[in-house]
Amino acid sequence: MKRATTAKSLEEAVNNIRGAVMIAYPMGLPDYDLVRQILEEREELEGAAAMQVLDGGAASLWCFNKELQKEKLLSDYVGKNDKTKVVAKLQKKGAGAPQREPIVSEDEQKAMIAFYHKKQQEAEKLALEDEDAYLHSQWANPKALKSAFTGIGEVSWKAR
Repeated sequence: MKRATTAKSLEEAVNNIRGAVMIAYPMGLPDYDLVRQILEEREELEGAAAMQVLDGGAASLWCFNKELQKEKLLSDYVGKNDKTKVVAKLQKKGAGAPQREPIVSEDEQKAMIAFYHKKQQEAEKLALEDEDAYLHSQWANPKALKSAFTGIGEVSWKAR
């Protein structure tokens, strides 16, 4: 259901936050605290923070690399599935589509690099081994059957 946000509901939310701050900090917040400045409406936006503020009339919502129309419902774009995750971004009108989200997150990328590095080390280790290294193992001994029958398979010739 599409419901417009009203100034009254926003003012109620700000008053709820103001009440929660008064309960959490009975002595009040210091003058330099950003929450106090926002609640008293005397915050100063400078630099990058000033560029992040968008006017509602001059902003457009982008999702799926498409600009969402204000007249349409979000379900027209996404569907009725409740478990759908939507990543939407606000842009200035006429600025074009925002940068796309990366396909692989940083954590996944690090895990993939670690896996690749591990596999590469294993391949280098196998390449260093001789091709005939298996000939020195017990199962490749051509006289193992004879020594097993004669009982001298595990005789140690060193003095104890």
